[in-house]
Amino acid sequence: MSGAADIGILSFCLIYLLLIVVLILMRRSKIAKTRELLIASLRMTAQLVLVGFILTYILQNPHPAFTAAFISAMVVFSVHRVLSRQKGLNFRFKVIIGASFSISGLAILAYFVLAVLGQSLANPQYTIPLAGMILGNSMTGMNLALASFSQSITSQKQKMDALLNLGVPPQNILKPLAGGALETALIPTINSMVGMGIIFLPGMMTGQILSGTLPTTAILYQISIMIAICAAVSLAVFAALMAGVKTLYNGKSQFTFGPDITRKDPS
Repeated sequence: MSGAADIGILSFCLIYLLLIVVLILMRRSKIAKTRELLIASLRMTAQLVLVGFILTYILQNPHPAFTAAFISAMVVFSVHRVLSRQKGLNFRFKVIIGASFSISGLAILAYFVLAVLGQSLANPQYTIPLAGMILGNSMTGMNLALASFSQSITSQKQKMDALLNLGVPPQNILKPLAGGALETALIPTINSMVGMGIIFLPGMMTGQILSGTLPTTAILYQISIMIAICAAVSLAVFAALMAGVKTLYNGKSQFTFGPDITRKDPS
């Protein structure tokens, strides 16, 4: 099998014609997201071009420090992205989210690279792309989980207060909501697993086939990374919520948040 076909600059520019089509359709449908889509597309292009140059340098000059620095930056930006959407959470909850996300993602990455692939963590060819997939999907899962958890608390605040007044421990009230949030976080991964191979070919497998890898090898990689992603999302969200809910009530079994999970000073 031959490698992936090269895409020249002029040929690459042709893909933006499709974006123009989307923008026109959005405009005609009076969807107020055209500016947002345009900015997102330009930002994506700039970021990926910059990362492309950085990765080219790292792959041509492999060094553990470069690999560690790149992955550290990925973790920092991922955590920042998650926490920037959760302004109402108290500080301890945010620390727990950041720690759970980082430790779970890096642990699954290390297991995948060392145990499954038998490669060194310092090898950027494997570590960096896999880190991107694991951390990226974990970030999406965490955002979905926290949004679901916050929405559940907001919509069920009166019910929660009633249960609390009846003597139900706050941890017993909050844990089912955390469980529902974990279920929400796993929906995209489970849906992808169900549709893979029959409805669509996933990105990692497609990329490997385009680069000349045998489909049988690409399949093994894809199955492995999907299970790793599922584990990373589950561990990160479970640890963050199960530990984080403990910051939402005090020693007197009183909730310490308002209807929007904004921290209040305990009385």
